Amino acid sequence: MTAYLNALGVICALGRGQADVSRSLFAGDCSGMRAESGWVPERILPVGGVHGELATIPPELGQQSSRNNQLLLEAALQIEDELRQAIHTYGASRVGVVLGTSTSGIDEASHGIAHYLRDNQFPSDYDYQQQELSAPANFLADWLQLSGPAYVISTACTSSARALMSAQRLLDLGVCDAVICGGVDSLCKLTLNGFTSLEAVSSERCNPFSANRNGINIGEAAVLFLMSREAAPIALLGSGASCDAHHISAPEPTGKGALQAMRKALASAQLAPEQIGYLNLHGTATQHNDAMESLAVASLFPGGVDCSSTKPMSGHTLGAAGALEAAFCWLSLTHRLVPPHLWDGLADPALPALQWALPGNVLEKRCLMSNSFAFGGNNVSLIIGEAP
Repeated sequence: MTAYLNALGVICALGRGQADVSRSLFAGDCSGMRAESGWVPERILPVGGVHGELATIPPELGQQSSRNNQLLLEAALQIEDELRQAIHTYGASRVGVVLGTSTSGIDEASHGIAHYLRDNQFPSDYDYQQQELSAPANFLADWLQLSGPAYVISTACTSSARALMSAQRLLDLGVCDAVICGGVDSLCKLTLNGFTSLEAVSSERCNPFSANRNGINIGEAAVLFLMSREAAPIALLGSGASCDAHHISAPEPTGKGALQAMRKALASAQLAPEQIGYLNLHGTATQHNDAMESLAVASLFPGGVDCSSTKPMSGHTLGAAGALEAAFCWLSLTHRLVPPHLWDGLADPALPALQWALPGNVLEKRCLMSNSFAFGGNNVSLIIGEAP
């Protein structure tokens, strides 16, 4: 059964809301990536942050106050009318919430623990619930006064892609009539220092698939879709997942797990590779990820397909990345444009050549694929397209 994507709220380094994000995305605008100090000792790093004031958590939900939940509220407010209408139509018990995150409120927890170590007590506004992985879904369900299923999936960088898959499953099983799904992750020192310790963070804007690529940039984002059986122009046509469990942090080098996820997505959508008009690559600009993804894509699309990594514009938003890049596909269908691939143009001779999307490229086919790959060999591909 078709799962329609009836509404989209989005906030990230590219802007707030569909209009801002679209304008930056299709222009190849990287100005949201700013070099900042203070995240990692003795380093200045480009980060994809959201600047300016964020929505205030309502006083009655003050115990759930965190930057993660503020970003989530910003996305929810963009589509509040559609969310409230769905609740009115189906009832509070028939609307679910499925989100992906990797950070939740860990930044608030880090500050709380630092305060405890210094003063032997937690600050008065610290609440352990802020750092629980379930916190974003609990907050959104409480804000909307929902009583349907509400949970978070945390599988690192595939989290919110899996949230969309899980939301469709709730509709297929008849558990829900509508599901608010997506992801949220916020910038925090723990994440940036963690990836730095893996020697995975670049001091320059990331350069995916280049011979000169040397690591990721990290960003933050919140993305929400309203998914239901109510017909809409854009739908989740298919999805596929695999877990090759090759290594705790390194991808399987031949790309077989990634290829399996892409093939399963095509099969579930009943599509052939040549029907895909654009592929949003995971494209982190690390040595191993880009190498294995190149091999997988070249194997599946021997005739080529327009593709790009959008992470030089948004940063890698980790648990929110799958939903954010699905949102970019949603916007591509709306505007009939393709996000350009931004890099130095110096191809790695060790990798198969891919067909890079250029600024101004028009989307000609009405089905798009988005890849997300994560630690532990966790792979997801989504197919977003014009509703049948």
